[in-house]
Amino acid sequence: MSIIRSHVLVCGGTGCFSSGCKKVQAELHAALERHGLANEVRVVESGCFGFCKMGPIVMVYPEGAFYCQVMPEDAEELVKEHLLKGRVVERLLYKEPVTEESVALFNDIGFYKKQHRVALRNCGKINPESIEEYIAHDGYQALARAVTRMTPEEVIEEVKRSGLRGRGGGGFPVGRKWEFARVSKDSIKYVVCNADEGDPGAFMDRSILEGDPHSVIEAMAIAGYAIGASQGFVYVRAEYPIAVERLSIAIKQARETGLLGKNIFGTDFSFDVGIRLGAGAFVCGEETALMTSIEGHRGTPRPRPPYPAVKGLWGKPTLINNVETLANIPVILLHGPDHFASIGTEGSKGTKVFALAGNINNTGLVEVPMGTTLREIVYDIGGGIPGGKAFKACQTGGPSGGCLPAELLDTPVDYDSLIAAGSMMGSGGLIVMDEDTCMVDVARFFLEFTQDESCGKCVPCREGTKRMLEILERITKGQGEEGDIQLLEELAEVISKASLCGLGQTAPNPVLATLRFFRHEYEAHIRDRRCPAGVCQALLSYHIVAEKCKGCGLCKKVCPVEAISGELRQPHMIDKDKCIKCGACVAKCPFKAISR
Repeated sequence: MSIIRSHVLVCGGTGCFSSGCKKVQAELHAALERHGLANEVRVVESGCFGFCKMGPIVMVYPEGAFYCQVMPEDAEELVKEHLLKGRVVERLLYKEPVTEESVALFNDIGFYKKQHRVALRNCGKINPESIEEYIAHDGYQALARAVTRMTPEEVIEEVKRSGLRGRGGGGFPVGRKWEFARVSKDSIKYVVCNADEGDPGAFMDRSILEGDPHSVIEAMAIAGYAIGASQGFVYVRAEYPIAVERLSIAIKQARETGLLGKNIFGTDFSFDVGIRLGAGAFVCGEETALMTSIEGHRGTPRPRPPYPAVKGLWGKPTLINNVETLANIPVILLHGPDHFASIGTEGSKGTKVFALAGNINNTGLVEVPMGTTLREIVYDIGGGIPGGKAFKACQTGGPSGGCLPAELLDTPVDYDSLIAAGSMMGSGGLIVMDEDTCMVDVARFFLEFTQDESCGKCVPCREGTKRMLEILERITKGQGEEGDIQLLEELAEVISKASLCGLGQTAPNPVLATLRFFRHEYEAHIRDRRCPAGVCQALLSYHIVAEKCKGCGLCKKVCPVEAISGELRQPHMIDKDKCIKCGACVAKCPFKAISR
């Protein structure tokens, strides 16, 4: 039997998959065969490493060498140099965005230094399609402890002592939610994993299901034992094919191993898990709409109370937690609630996973202790803003959240601090915006999303968001009127107070947040007919700065409507009546002589 001396982990998350990780794997296998190393080196497809911008990612163990943006044609060199000769391939190493310094080891990369992985602990470390690898990383030990050594009440007490709050957005104490479901009197109960992740730019839950599906299955079984349920459902988006496939494999493996099904660990506890696919409606992230969808109906919300813990799926008590919340449960039971509670802040225990996106050097998934500041996430982990541009704002909480300006960069990331600052935690989307972002257009974008995703069941959300969107569209087109800002604020108040579910209640948040911190941009659009960021096309006005223009004629050549005139080596001019504001001249001018 050959001894495996090296493991080559290739990221198999959706991001790397779309970048060609399968071809990289195939070429690595072929190169290992050519060099006679196939029996000494094992290539493993792992889950997401989190550093999505750098994919496809390849890590070589035991050294821990971190290679990024690896192409199929790089496989030969990796095998020949690193695996055969023991020499690190410098050109494929990660380079820090500010210093341009090459970093060889995973733990030395700035993106990972301030992270603390709990929910993402196994992502990128194990083969998600191997239950043996999950078990080797302490998998299912927490379930064994719960069902063989603890009462359901003791399990719930440990979850309560940990201080874990729901990671789906509301931040409700998880232990209390479990307790409500436990005391509900019914012989049939359900556990539901909410994997209907719909925020623009968010992919936290998807990555956990792709990289560590067994952690969610184990947590659901623990929850089932705690509340007295024997059936669980994972409600996951059909747009997540890799997550669905790996979750299906994990459920099958758990059943075959006796970790799902009848008499788990030889006890009288039985529990099984099924998958239900969602069609991609954002409103189905709201738990009552989700349950309606699972029952086979159109996903629309229900009035609350009664709450799901009392009357949920098919009228039975139902416990609903999202993927990230559940991924923390095995850690709490395995290492103790005090260990988990030692991370984070007084009111927000543990860590939080964020999908870091937008105008930032290092995009991807980050998991940080609660209380980490936005500045640390943006600059220490995210590597700052590309091109040396200034930070303008960041959107936390997705379409339900708010935009926080530069003066609030030192806000700690926890439930209470973000709400006090005028935003919210949400499920974990964090979109960074630079100086070239129009905040009125940002508000329009998010409101357009929520208006489109409204189920239409209640009038305040269905009609109110439509009216708000119409006003914002007029403002960005240069047709804003005095009184529009006040009208937006009045509509926002009515919608947030009168809507049936969380989608409508929080839909005005991006508008209210941008009005709070960037009111001057709204005023400039309405009163001056000007977009300060130069984004809203209807408000742009291009002109050539004579002192900068060298008369090269490049702008004249690319103008599609011949709106630019001028002689060679003489300053040119733009005919504003002809100009269609396409921006081709700005992109082409090498002297930055065209302003807008």
